[in-house]
Amino acid sequence: MNNENIQQTNSSMSNGMSGRTGTPVVPLPDFQEGGPVASENGNNDGSAGIPVIPLPDFEEGGPVFPGNEDGSAGIPVIPLPDPGEGGPVYPGPSQPSRPNRPNRPNWPIFPVYPLPNVPCFFCQEGNTNGYSKVRFLNAVNSYRSLVVIVSGLQVASGLSFGSLTNYGNVSDGFRTVTIAQPNGYVLLRKTVPFHAGDTITMAIIPSAGGIDLMQISDTPCNNRPYGYSCFRVANLAYYSNPLDVILYDGRVVYSDVRFKEVTSFKRIRPGEYDFYLAETSLRPTPRMEDIETLNTDTSSVMMRAEPLLSFYVNVRANAMYTVYILGYGTSPNELQTIIVEDRQ
Repeated sequence: MNNENIQQTNSSMSNGMSGRTGTPVVPLPDFQEGGPVASENGNNDGSAGIPVIPLPDFEEGGPVFPGNEDGSAGIPVIPLPDPGEGGPVYPGPSQPSRPNRPNRPNWPIFPVYPLPNVPCFFCQEGNTNGYSKVRFLNAVNSYRSLVVIVSGLQVASGLSFGSLTNYGNVSDGFRTVTIAQPNGYVLLRKTVPFHAGDTITMAIIPSAGGIDLMQISDTPCNNRPYGYSCFRVANLAYYSNPLDVILYDGRVVYSDVRFKEVTSFKRIRPGEYDFYLAETSLRPTPRMEDIETLNTDTSSVMMRAEPLLSFYVNVRANAMYTVYILGYGTSPNELQTIIVEDRQ
């Protein structure tokens, strides 16, 4: 075995054991030991000139384990050196020690994103995009004090009969509206759609099963000349008959206004007006003209209609007026009105 071959073998073994620091190796025989080396032309597999590890002599090498389950029983094995023998352990290239883990920031397991600044129900400042303006009206005489809850937020407490809240903000979408008594007894729980940008009055009205909710659009009547106002009527009296709204001068403004009906707007000039409610067969006149104050003889009209209720409105410019007709009893004639003015 020449030195060139030995150096080549040691070099190949050193390269093969790189990265295996501290792993014991089977010792190679000393120089010129280990048995003959095969001739250059003797091996067909190209291993000529490469020294081999000697096998132990016959009956040496320790007992053969007879119980291998993989079928290797009776096959001699190369003995490992005794502890403390076998030559030095190849140290291998030194590896750098693992650096200490840097201090990580205290991140939450799930990132928490800030919620939008939702305006409170009665807040009128700030960004209200994506919200509708809603107010509540109690038109139920049998429950003179109600609690209103929208999606878990109490928006009214002690809402008495005939009273109206201010406008509040309700986010777009389907919301659960709960109407309850002050003692917590729930009278109605209903899912209601709200649309962003709408302005509505949510009326609590009587129904055959108790109470119900009725949405009334409060979209401003902007298609009027400057200085004019708008006028309409909403009948929320459960037991009422169809009603006519008549000016004191005898002109019929609206006819046959039934329960849950909201009339269209009519333009009205600023001034003082006397109206009354009656049950007649008259048709509204004029149908497409403005409501005006006229000093005409009303004796003929008064003879044909018995007023059920009268009310007075002082109309100011650039406003929207809604007259809500309520029933305070079970008789068709037990009526009262509330007049709501919305400035524009």
